[in-house]
Amino acid sequence: MATADDIAKIIEQERGLEFTEFNENVAFSIGARVRERALREKLGLVVDVRTWDRQMFYAAMPGTTADNPNWVRRKINTVQRLLKSSYRVALEQNREDRLFAPNRALDGADFVLAGGAFPIRMKGFGPIGCVTISGLHERDDHQVGVDAVVEELGLDKAAFALAKL
Repeated sequence: MATADDIAKIIEQERGLEFTEFNENVAFSIGARVRERALREKLGLVVDVRTWDRQMFYAAMPGTTADNPNWVRRKINTVQRLLKSSYRVALEQNREDRLFAPNRALDGADFVLAGGAFPIRMKGFGPIGCVTISGLHERDDHQVGVDAVVEELGLDKAAFALAKL
């Protein structure tokens, strides 16, 4: 039942977390929030914050590898193509191989069914970019990114948190 509950909560997150302004300073603030949390909690993760046309923040923490940027790239591509959280997509597709069905024409070299990329949405417009985390369990990657967005928007983290498992 956690899958259905998580999908419903992620849809709430996507609808409720919208920016009225997004620029380099906001991107830096989101990325810095993730980096500070990673330092504080000793999380081995990569964080990327971007609009669709350019990267605005990137940091790699101790414990990450050369694989993490590739996971980030593939998660970003998934969000950009489908315009929803990569964790939501992974849960909805529910495939053990972590790849899209062949009829989707989303090659595993460029797209992945894995959580951790969350769309940055502009109020009245829709997704313009995403915040992406790689290095933790996909559910945790997702929530770390969401938490940083929630904090940046000055909202209540508990209201946008996935249920404890």
